[in-house]
Amino acid sequence: MVDYHEAFRAAVDAVRAEGRYRVFADLERMRGQFPRALYYGGHNEHEREPREITVWCSNDYLGMGQHPAVVGAMENALQKVGAGAGGTRNIAGTTHYHMKLERALADLHGKEAALLFTSGYVSNEATLSTISRILPDCVILSDELNHASMIEGIRGGRSIKRIWRHNDLEHLEELLAELPADRPKVIAFESVYSMDGDIAPIAEICDLAERYNAFTYLDEVHAVGLYGKRGGGVSERDGVAHRIDIIEGTLGKAIGVMGGYIAAKADIIDAIRSYASGFIFTTALSPVLVAGALASVETLKESNHLREQHQERAARLKKLLADEGLPVMESVSHIVPVKVGDPVHCKRVSDYLLEQHNIYVQPINYPTVPKGTERLRFTPTPLHTDDHMGDLIKALDDVWTALKLKRAA
Repeated sequence: MVDYHEAFRAAVDAVRAEGRYRVFADLERMRGQFPRALYYGGHNEHEREPREITVWCSNDYLGMGQHPAVVGAMENALQKVGAGAGGTRNIAGTTHYHMKLERALADLHGKEAALLFTSGYVSNEATLSTISRILPDCVILSDELNHASMIEGIRGGRSIKRIWRHNDLEHLEELLAELPADRPKVIAFESVYSMDGDIAPIAEICDLAERYNAFTYLDEVHAVGLYGKRGGGVSERDGVAHRIDIIEGTLGKAIGVMGGYIAAKADIIDAIRSYASGFIFTTALSPVLVAGALASVETLKESNHLREQHQERAARLKKLLADEGLPVMESVSHIVPVKVGDPVHCKRVSDYLLEQHNIYVQPINYPTVPKGTERLRFTPTPLHTDDHMGDLIKALDDVWTALKLKRAA
């Protein structure tokens, strides 16, 4: 007889044994006080007395989830049209808010059209799998550090896949040169890689794509809103957005709400809209969420000062960590990773910071990062003050001493 329950329990026990079992932190954000939040941390649900903490790992990079324009737009939409979309986009779920946001996103990236999905994960998975069906016999060349959603989309499309070494242009060209000139080729990569904080050489990748007649697919989820004069991402900052065939982004990070999208030429968008199961058969985003995202996108187009503040905060935190001898990893973006190198220690550091210092940062363990590179990933925002940073540095110095962890050389 099959013991089904035992199979599931054994699967969880295996994760625990590796030191990478994840526990949700029960948080309640405090409107208008970001990055402060309430933490319900008791073991007994009836004994949980919330206490204030500082959040250091939110992907709401600019605090737009708290912005008055965003909250106000959502409140207005709720009162005007109600809560839900009413169905899939093809049946009952397309609202005027959806149409306006897609036009705004197309404008953000200098493209003809855009298409909304329920998350950035879904937009990657649905689009990449659909590309494989539309381009028969295509080969997808995927950067080895691409996000799980891209990997799943490529796998789901059942195309031949070639993995190129991370940001290695020579290796990418080797793989392209091996393929017949008339065979469809798709280069899939990210702009900002969120765990290491490095940035792809987008212009050079576009050069190779043009030389070998390849189609380009760029994931900008950790750059939209944060780079470029209007927040169009690294491709806008570098002046190469027009050279990318499909730009994919999220509404759940710097935009501060929820959802994902792609932007491209109108016929490409129309084809994905017509074939992608992940779009066709999914209930549409609530117009309330869409209204908030629209307000955020339009606000950020005119808010370059927030991007400048964000970069300054990230640079300051990196310097403070380095000055204290803490093992901050090199990063050319707003991502601030601090290496621990062991999953058990990484979890202990996270727990210590929360319980002893009211600082919340999640441990980043395998499979999100390779084994041996476990880390804390800090995401400073324009709303993290010098006092917040001072408290963090003191807390990290304390925990590194208490747990006898390795300092920077």
